[in-house]
Amino acid sequence: MIEILNPTLLARAKDTGALVADILQTLRSRSAIGTNLLDIDRWTAKMIADAGAQSCYVDYEPSFGRGPFGHYVCTAVNDAVLHGRPYDYTLADGDLLTLDLAVSRGGVAADSAISFIVGDSKPPESVAMISATERALAAGIAAAGPGARVGDISHAIGTVLSEAGYPINTEFGGHGIGSTMHQDPHVPNTGRPGRGYKLRPGLLLALEPWVMADTAQLVTDADGWTLRSATGCRTAHSEHTIAITDTGAEILTLPKQARPS
Repeated sequence: MIEILNPTLLARAKDTGALVADILQTLRSRSAIGTNLLDIDRWTAKMIADAGAQSCYVDYEPSFGRGPFGHYVCTAVNDAVLHGRPYDYTLADGDLLTLDLAVSRGGVAADSAISFIVGDSKPPESVAMISATERALAAGIAAAGPGARVGDISHAIGTVLSEAGYPINTEFGGHGIGSTMHQDPHVPNTGRPGRGYKLRPGLLLALEPWVMADTAQLVTDADGWTLRSATGCRTAHSEHTIAITDTGAEILTLPKQARPS
């Protein structure tokens, strides 16, 4: 299903996107050496409830997972990259943490992810990987607009990631979003320009470049959810929800300090 949102729903999408961004930034500020992943999950649940919103994750039960996800935020550490299920783990100096959050409010969902390094240690290879996903995300957003095609976004993202030297997995990527978290069209993280669905104003997309340092192969944890690099290498993941407008694309999940005044 591909949804095209009317102006009323687009306004709600902006509201939801701002909430997702604010929760992620609060979680980032609280995620320090000694923080437990289960505490991050509890903080997320409270902030969602306090905002009168609903989690897109807690009851999520797709074919690729094992039963309901059962938590409110994805917490992926070091070699984990997608669908990181929170567990009893205490963050250490130098850990690379990805937080991925999807929330619905007013009948519209928004989805975003950030990767960052905990503590004072900043391994250069981890810094470079995070930067590559952020630059790829910016390139994908720049390629989005009315009349552009999904392949244009995929090509822009893939070009940045490939030039940075990272293998690209196309099994999981970006997606449409609206009244539900995951919708068509699928937006792979590499592709050919000029191909695929033609973008229209009112379409919401969640774009999410992610990479693993030296492999494109994933393995699934015993929890049935968490996806890790097959080689144990580090990973990174960046994501924004955008709205296609009459003139381009608007980022709905910008942190408060980056939003237009």
